[in-house]
Amino acid sequence: MDNKQFWDRFAKYDSGFIGRSEGTCQRICERIRPFLNQNMNVLELACGTGRLSLPLSPSVRSWEATDFSFEMIEQAKKRPRPSRLHFSVQDAAGLPYGPESFDAVMISNALHVMPHPEKALGEVWRVLKPDGWLFAPTFVWGKGRWAGFRLRVMGLFGFQVYHAWNTEQLVTYLSERGYSIVSHQLLGSKLAPLCCLIAKKSRQNG
Repeated sequence: MDNKQFWDRFAKYDSGFIGRSEGTCQRICERIRPFLNQNMNVLELACGTGRLSLPLSPSVRSWEATDFSFEMIEQAKKRPRPSRLHFSVQDAAGLPYGPESFDAVMISNALHVMPHPEKALGEVWRVLKPDGWLFAPTFVWGKGRWAGFRLRVMGLFGFQVYHAWNTEQLVTYLSERGYSIVSHQLLGSKLAPLCCLIAKKSRQNG
């Protein structure tokens, strides 16, 4: 089973996990919301069922939330939402939007489960305006037996992690692709740490 099949199958259960991760979602929103304003057009990649799209979209002019899983988008569309929030099925590695179309792009908890995240980051760079924001909250991994055990268990359920970065490795990965890191903070629990990384498309790196 590839990752797309996994997420299509998981979509109908995703809402059941929202309560369990609600605290982390709230903290992500608290970190990102100050960078948003009513003049911004935002693109979200790997939006899932919209657990971040829904609370953040009222802060901007328009919010285009996308996912490569048809079933995830179908579940997201069932939830009440403001008119400025639009859900659609898109491939992050081949986006249909024109160059410099968005003031900010968010990709949450997805880079580590993409076999080729550099393709998505290249598309993000293309559609972002100069000095545009990249919000990339991403699960990170520690060292030792527990991290390895976690990966093995997730693999048994069909959840494939292609990049088991720690915080420093994630920061380096994005920096090497031209993004200027503005801040990064660990959220979540010790068992499932998440690096809430905020970066910019730097003019000097373009």
